[in-house]
Amino acid sequence: MLHADVTRFDEAVNPDAWILVGDVRFRRDSMYMYCDSAHYFQKQNSFQAFGNVRMEQGDTLSLFGDYLDFDGNTNLARVRNNVRLVDHNTVLETDSLDFDRNVNLGYFFKYGTLSDEESTLSSYYGEYDVNNKEAFFQYDVSLENPKFRMLSDTLRYNTASKYATIMGPTNMYSGKSEVYSERGRYNTYSRQAFLMDRSVLYHNNADVTADSIFYDTASGYSEVFGNIVYRDEVNHNMLTGEYAYVNEIVDSAYVTDRAVVVDFSQKDSLFMHADTIWVVSYNLESDSLYRLVKAYNKVRAWGKDMQAVCDSLVFDSRDTCMTMYKDPILWNNGIQLLGEEVKVYMDSSSIDWVHIKRQTLYAEEMDSVNYNQIKGQEMKFFFTDGKISEMQVIGGVEIVFYPLDSDSTYVGMNTTTAGRAIAYLVDGQVDKVVVPKEAKGVFYPMGQRPADKRYLSNFVWFDYVRPRDKEDIFNWRGKAKGTTLKVINRGNVPLPKLNRNKED
Repeated sequence: MLHADVTRFDEAVNPDAWILVGDVRFRRDSMYMYCDSAHYFQKQNSFQAFGNVRMEQGDTLSLFGDYLDFDGNTNLARVRNNVRLVDHNTVLETDSLDFDRNVNLGYFFKYGTLSDEESTLSSYYGEYDVNNKEAFFQYDVSLENPKFRMLSDTLRYNTASKYATIMGPTNMYSGKSEVYSERGRYNTYSRQAFLMDRSVLYHNNADVTADSIFYDTASGYSEVFGNIVYRDEVNHNMLTGEYAYVNEIVDSAYVTDRAVVVDFSQKDSLFMHADTIWVVSYNLESDSLYRLVKAYNKVRAWGKDMQAVCDSLVFDSRDTCMTMYKDPILWNNGIQLLGEEVKVYMDSSSIDWVHIKRQTLYAEEMDSVNYNQIKGQEMKFFFTDGKISEMQVIGGVEIVFYPLDSDSTYVGMNTTTAGRAIAYLVDGQVDKVVVPKEAKGVFYPMGQRPADKRYLSNFVWFDYVRPRDKEDIFNWRGKAKGTTLKVINRGNVPLPKLNRNKED
């Protein structure tokens, strides 16, 4: 005891305590304690302080409250009512705080808040380590900042490094983005997050889930690693892979390393793999917003009714058109379609029609030897219930066609050349071919078919290239030597750029 204006001892009232009144001061090694009045238990080496309680240690640590119970044997201070612990620029406020001077640790258990220069942390239970500048908060935790908000079950926060360590279910909100994580770290100064254990990043109508995520909330981009699932509910597609880069400022992303895009807008999902898959958005913040999905190198796609192979492709949300480039092949049930460029137009639930240009070939497998074949400069295919119901062929038309009788046996083989043709299909097989009157054709009975007339000059059956299931899309099988299309330089697919100005 250093000072008191009035001291008195009344053995009849309290035989163990000195009663101290007015400007009471105590010292415990480097800690000084002040109050309006106190009960000093000299034998027990403790005291109770009342009114304007203040504890000071050095120039930086102060503890305030209305009531203090200090045990000199255990070095434990119990402060109650209007409690404030001030450490440099950090302030901890609560109504009940126990402070262990042995380890310089304060903890509360009836709700409290901790504030530094920019952030405020609150919870039902919390601890603050003065030595390490480390706060541990639990139960109904909230970390508030002008630029973000974090709600958590368990959180650590270091007031020196500005790192918040996520230790339980946590939601973080920043602008239009939201993060869910159960383990990770967030630097509240640089606004960079390192998230693990299948954390989820939400932005607009898309979300990304992965083993680990680096997220820069200030710059609006993230890098994502391991078992990635990028899901867009509005456009009904999903990207998966092992590495992804997401730029939320321009609302774009790309995925690589076992990259797959899954389109579930149709009744049956379509799975597509490529070395790299991009989703790029244009005309943001306008009524003319649209997206391109771009797949580069060794594209393989599988769906229940459709399979495809090509070098690269682009899907444009403006006309719901998927354009395939460089040796594209498309299969629909038992039908094979190919050409220099294949355009697939979708409606809300399935394929609407397909447009093929230059070096085109339609091939329909009748059996292991015989194929219906049509080629021309340009082909258009129209679909009903996921199957081709009509086709139009324009320019340099050549046809090899096997009509069937009522019991599905071959009638013979027709060969035809024409300027144009229309074919009608039933249940995915050619039923009737209509050509102009000036067309030239020859009918051969099955036993009299010339060997050199059975196949068109560009006929190849690429069944060995065809994806068998959604797992087979990862197994690239190129065309055999000498069966690729003629190389005609018609320009390359434009590469996307993510780092544009927002106005662009």
